[in-house]
Amino acid sequence: MRFAISLLALICIASVIGTVVQQRQPLNNYINQFGPFWADLFGQLDLFTVYSAPWFLLILAFLVVSTSLCVARNTPKILRDLRDAKLHLRPASLQAYPHKAQADWAHAPADTQAAVLARLQAEGWSPKLDARADGTLIAARKGGAHKLGYIAAHGAIVLICLGGLLDGDLVVRALAAVQGKTLYTGTGNTVKNVEPHRLDERNPSYRANLFVPEGERVGVALLNMPGGVLLQQLPFELELKRFIVEYYDTGMPKLFASEVVLRDAQGEHPARIEVNKPFIHDGVAIYQSSFEDGGSPVQVKLEPWVGRTATVLDGRVGQNLPLPGTGYTLEPADLRVINVEDLGQASAAGAASSPPKSFGQHLGSGAKAPGDKTLRNIGPSLTYRLRDGAGQAIEFQNYMVPAELDGTRVFLAGVRETAQAEFRYLRLPADENDSLAGWLRLRRALNDPDLRQRAAAAVAAEASPRDDLRPQLQATAELVLAVFAGAQPVGDAKGGLAALGAHVEQRVPAAERESMANVLLRLLNGGLLHLDQLARAQDGVAIPPASEARQRFMAQAVLSLSDSAFYPVPWMVTLEGFEKRHASVFQVARAPGQKLVYLGAVFLMIGVFAMLYVRERRLWLWLAPSATGTQLTLALSSSRPGSELDSEFARLQTHVMQAP
Repeated sequence: MRFAISLLALICIASVIGTVVQQRQPLNNYINQFGPFWADLFGQLDLFTVYSAPWFLLILAFLVVSTSLCVARNTPKILRDLRDAKLHLRPASLQAYPHKAQADWAHAPADTQAAVLARLQAEGWSPKLDARADGTLIAARKGGAHKLGYIAAHGAIVLICLGGLLDGDLVVRALAAVQGKTLYTGTGNTVKNVEPHRLDERNPSYRANLFVPEGERVGVALLNMPGGVLLQQLPFELELKRFIVEYYDTGMPKLFASEVVLRDAQGEHPARIEVNKPFIHDGVAIYQSSFEDGGSPVQVKLEPWVGRTATVLDGRVGQNLPLPGTGYTLEPADLRVINVEDLGQASAAGAASSPPKSFGQHLGSGAKAPGDKTLRNIGPSLTYRLRDGAGQAIEFQNYMVPAELDGTRVFLAGVRETAQAEFRYLRLPADENDSLAGWLRLRRALNDPDLRQRAAAAVAAEASPRDDLRPQLQATAELVLAVFAGAQPVGDAKGGLAALGAHVEQRVPAAERESMANVLLRLLNGGLLHLDQLARAQDGVAIPPASEARQRFMAQAVLSLSDSAFYPVPWMVTLEGFEKRHASVFQVARAPGQKLVYLGAVFLMIGVFAMLYVRERRLWLWLAPSATGTQLTLALSSSRPGSELDSEFARLQTHVMQAP
């Protein structure tokens, strides 16, 4: 019994873990949540697939067998005890009970018996008689449901554990073994040969995921199993007519709903499925689980930082697009129309760099205090991966429209090297037309040696009226622009302010570095301003008049151009247009054990209530003839003695034993 209780406690703890920890998620999700060490340890303990873990199913099976044997062994004895009125007691044995009393009535035994029986029945007792030669024994009982509670509680454990076995993976594994099906362990959304991995629709128990894009119908669901997936043929096809998302004013979603049409042999069945409002058809429950992109058409533009030729590409989310002339493949992964982001925590992509102190004070990192949150909807974004010929991928997240941060409208371009890392964002300033064209034009101009030379000459001419100083000043300005652009390597620095800082540390004594840094920064700011003017003139774009907005643009341009030195590729992919197409992710479940679990829960409540709050009481009343009439001897017993039993005994003495 103690061992079974320990196992039951273990099952309860495991069920709590299975409820708190999301089951059957990608391994990367668990690594992000718990870290590599704990994710590996929890994975070895099968905590991410608790309900199908071998040890969990083994404990369930053991509890079913052991508890069933316990119920089978004790039920006949309990039923016999319920039918037994205990009329075989000897009158003398009543004196051994703690609660006993005697009384004498001046009535004949027959009259006394009739009066006592009437009083007992009025108190809710069900008396039985045993007439003997020397008197009559009356036996009665209350609270017989106490022992029935034992049967109900133990039967509930059997039902709940049996339901868990039926609705777990045990049936699926057994059916796959009988039918000779194997797990599909490949990648991609298309399985060319489905027969070795598909279970037929007669499977009595499963819980699978169904991915349905808008306008399509699907009749095969995915059963996630440890090590791969199985395909579950459904007895119907589900078509998604329309997916509905409603948002709060903050941009957070408040409602997911799918308008579907279910088609089977009986015809078409339209329905609307919402979160917590499933559609149940022929024993199969269809739940709204989540939603994803259903292959939205997107138009992207490849904007190189060297040269002027941009390439426009049309594709779909989930479709790989080779990028001409780069050796990379573009993999659009997700299109989000609504994005609510904590803009206070967006960090610059170059935050990982460590420029010297004199240059670091000029970096405009947007990171705020950890407790500061600025939640805002910043419009559509495209998440994509760039994969090289070796199969290595880098993930990007670019936003379509600018967001206002610290008073400046900027485009956010995120990048991360691994799925476990957080995105780091470039803040690219929007130009006077609220577009990215101004920054891209300046970035291309920075990579043009001829434009850098002309900009340096303009800076020198503007800074010094003396002709003899201009060549040296021009050479210095040209060097600053070249180092900043990354055209002239300085140690390990790729460019930007970090490269200028390294250049100063190598060439300038420590005492003069602060002043030299300020001089070089003035040359850099002037050079970039002239570089922007030259690039605009070259492209036939008007130069905006001097204003506060113009100053903010150039100030942010310096910072973002510096941070762009750490960008993994020398181009930018921008989202030009899209047509959002949703896809619903449904969970389809056939759970025959669910009713057993519900029935077991009801039995468990009844059984626990009966065992805790129903007390079994028995009384015996011996009626014997006496010289004055009839002598009454009362005895009362209970499975749980206490103050309540004392009160009930006092009531019996008053209402039953007292002579009329």
